[in-house]
Parts: sequence; structure tokens; C-alpha cells
Amino acid sequence: MNTPSLAEPRSFAQWLPDLLFGFENLANHKLRSLLTMLGMIFGVAAVVAMLSIGAGAQQKVMAFIEQLGVRNLIVEAKEAHNYQELMKVRKNSPGLTISDYQVIRQNVSDIQSGTPRKRFTPGKILPKPQQDAPIVYGVEPSYLEIAHLRVTEGRFFDTSDNSASAPVCVLGAAAKDSVFGAATAVGEYIKLNELWCHVIGIVAPQLAPQSDISGIRAEDMNNLIYAPLNSVRFRLEDSQSWLKDEIDGMYLHLASTNASTTDAEVVRGILNSSHHNASDFSVIVPAELLAQQKRTEQLFNTVMVAIASISLLVGGIGIMNIMLAAILERTREIGVRRAVGARRSDIIRQFVIEAVLISFAGGLLGVVLGFAMSQLIAWLAGWSTIVTISSILLAFVVSISVGLIFGIYPAVKAARLDPVEAIRYE
Repeated sequence: MNTPSLAEPRSFAQWLPDLLFGFENLANHKLRSLLTMLGMIFGVAAVVAMLSIGAGAQQKVMAFIEQLGVRNLIVEAKEAHNYQELMKVRKNSPGLTISDYQVIRQNVSDIQSGTPRKRFTPGKILPKPQQDAPIVYGVEPSYLEIAHLRVTEGRFFDTSDNSASAPVCVLGAAAKDSVFGAATAVGEYIKLNELWCHVIGIVAPQLAPQSDISGIRAEDMNNLIYAPLNSVRFRLEDSQSWLKDEIDGMYLHLASTNASTTDAEVVRGILNSSHHNASDFSVIVPAELLAQQKRTEQLFNTVMVAIASISLLVGGIGIMNIMLAAILERTREIGVRRAVGARRSDIIRQFVIEAVLISFAGGLLGVVLGFAMSQLIAWLAGWSTIVTISSILLAFVVSISVGLIFGIYPAVKAARLDPVEAIRYE
């Protein structure tokens, strides 16, 4: 009967006795095996939990940026907070105006559609809202497509409504619930300051930023009332209008994302020229924000994995210590196996298998614990956590690799024992 050479690959049937023997040795020392696994368990759990927190946070931000539209440019006015600040800015700049919007549309050929925006919070609303007062957005009908709004009831206002400054409005999901509750809103009237507006539609819920994102205000995108731009400009009176620009924002929808950065620079140049470099506006490029957030996510994940890997390193050192201790306990066993024909490669394989089994079991339990931790964090802190397949595979592969790497030295040391001295060891 020919024995397989070292160069020949071993079949599963040839590996099976070694695996069973490894399981038996670990089962004979259950407490020690469990304590050895703890470092791997907590290390893998930390990697999975940290990556789930990062993935959840980044997903919300990136989903909101994608909602802004990667083919859009957004111009936001930096409005004054008091009379002195306003007068300082007005020495150089008239603020954002309809004229600015028209000049940009005439000089940037990539713009397919756009709309100015006039935004304010009404001082009086009837029926009285149950939550915070909704914010009024005065926009043109093209905003429906630019902002990816979806009308769930009724309709959105059209060009004729805007041209006639019609007293109509469309409610965001939260604004509808706050003002009308469970009752039907379409067809009813809502009083904004001194103007009664006919509710003609309701839009589906939208994502909202949890904090300011590069000049975008953190406001509830569902607690909005959309009205035709001309209706807001000419029929709705804002008590703070003297502090504000003629319009406070613009949405510009581009033909493609390829020239978004170049077009943004052209828009900045036009506004800097008419505003005499007053820096009273900001140009937001969602495509750039999305790319930046993806880079931030990659950096965050790298740092989190590096920090959590310290636990895996400690777990690997623990495996090495236990395996070295096991060699002393099993010196006679090693000597007997060598005396009856076991090769050095057989001894190495046996101890490496036991080290990998420890890290495998620790990694498996760590994945379960990490998933449980991410769910607990989401429940206690109210955060969004996402356990991804990639984070599980990464943590699992690293744990197996650590077991393999830290198990090789004890295995080689065991294989180098002199068989005669090992048999005589007490």
C-alpha cells in the first residue's frame, strides 16, 4: 500500500481523522477552549458591530444625497440674521434674485430644467398644526421632477397655476398628518398667514438629513407645503422678508453628471460677478457629495476594522499561548505518535487544525454576537445599523487567518520535539 507523499493533496477522507481528533482534544478541555475563543469572539463581534454602525449611518447620508439628484446643482443663499449683517452684505450684493437665475439659465447650456425657490415659515396656519409649523416652499412645477417627488393623492400644481399665482398648495406627508391628521386633505383649504390655499395634492415621504450637509439645512423634508413660486412671491407675505433675498435657492437639473463640477464653477463665477464676491451663497454639487461620502465610508470602515482587529490580535496571542501550553501537556503523546510512524508534517497539521478549529468556532460565535450587538445598539440608541455580508465575511476570514498564523509556530515547535526525549518526558 502506497502512502501519499507530502506533495500529493489530501482528500477529505484523509483529513477527517485529524479533524475528529482535533474536536476530541478541544472537547476534552471545554472551559480552556472557550476561554481561548473569547478573544476571537469579541474581536469578530466588534468588527461586525462597528461596521454595521458605520454602514447604517453612511447609508442614510448617501440615500439623502442620491435623493437630491446626482444630476442637480443646488444654489443656497446665506441669509442675514440681523439688520447689521444684512447691510454689510448689501453694500456689495443684492442677494439671490430671479435675474441671477435667468442669467445662469442663459449661460449654462447643460441645464435641462430648473426652478428658483422662495422658502419661509408662516406665522399663522389654520387648521393649527399638531407638530412644528410646516415650511412653505415656493417653487415652479419643474420641482416635481427635479426633487424626485411622488404624488400619492391629487396632483401637483402646473404651469398655469404658477402663471396665475393660484392659491393652491401640495402637502408633504408630515405636514398633512400634522394639519389634517387622519382626515382627507385633498380638496380642503389651509390658511397660510392671510391667504386661504386649496390643497390639491399630497406627496410621498422623503428622506431628511439628520445634520447639516455641506450647506444643506437640516430640516424635515416631509413637513413642507409646496406652492407655486409666483403665489408665494406675490400673494403670501413673509414677516421676515426684509431680511431675505428675493429668492433663497435654485435647483438646476443638468443633462448629465459628467460636467457637474465644471458647470458648478461656471455658476459660481456668474454669481461672484453679480454679487461682487460677497460670498453670500453656496453651490452644492450632490455628485461630489456622494463621491466624498463614499470615500469617507471607506476610510471609516478601514479605521474601525483596524481598531477592532486589535481584539483579534489579542485573541491570536491567546491561541498561541494555549497551544504552547498544550504542547507541554501532550509531549508524551507527540513522542508516541512519532515513534509509531507519524511524520513532522502530521504533527504540524494536527496542531494547526486545532488552532483553526478554535478560531473558526470563535469566529462563528463572534458573528452571532456581533449581529446581536448591532440590533441592541439600534434598539437602545435609535440608530440605523446594517450588518452586511461583506462585514461578516471580512471578520470571519480574518479570524480564521489569525488562528492559522498564530497556530503555525506552536505546531512547528511540537513537530521538532525529539521523539525519544518526548516519550521520556514526565
